[in-house]
Amino acid sequence: MKVGYARTSTIEQAAGFEAQQRDLEVSGVEKIYKEQVSSVGERNQLEAALDFVRDGDTIVVTKLDRLARSTAHLLNIIDQLENKNVGLRILDFGGSEVDTHSPTGKLMLTMFGAFGQFEREMMLERQREGIAKAKTEGKYKGRKPTAMAKASEVKKLRAEGIGPTEIAVKLGIGRASVYRILAS
Repeated sequence: MKVGYARTSTIEQAAGFEAQQRDLEVSGVEKIYKEQVSSVGERNQLEAALDFVRDGDTIVVTKLDRLARSTAHLLNIIDQLENKNVGLRILDFGGSEVDTHSPTGKLMLTMFGAFGQFEREMMLERQREGIAKAKTEGKYKGRKPTAMAKASEVKKLRAEGIGPTEIAVKLGIGRASVYRILAS
């Protein structure tokens, strides 16, 4: 049985999510597990797909980055699949297709997984360098201020006898943030 897995990081990626599902269906997948969660978050549907597959089945994904977050994670998934005698097929693997039913497919997958992780780490390094440069030039603003930026307002309103829930509503922050500020 061919079992598909589709994932996007956010619900805003609707077109990509639909395209993955379409491509999986065209490839002959009989059952599709799908979810819209970050690769670093808990992926219940991936776990369900890995639990579902049986001897002789194949897991099909459109791209490698939809499946694994790192080379170690990829190798862990491949190990789980091999223990169950399940193959892995990636439809778009740099312009070609790869299938782990062959030794060459396994080799290519492992190598490209390592290249993918290397590419991601290089991108993060360039991002950090860019942020550092922007900071030295005074162009980096950083993230939006947190609720702690409103600490003085929170304490003032509390001193006036206003309750935490009403303070949160007035200032547009979470009630937990109000309690955290008041406890500090």
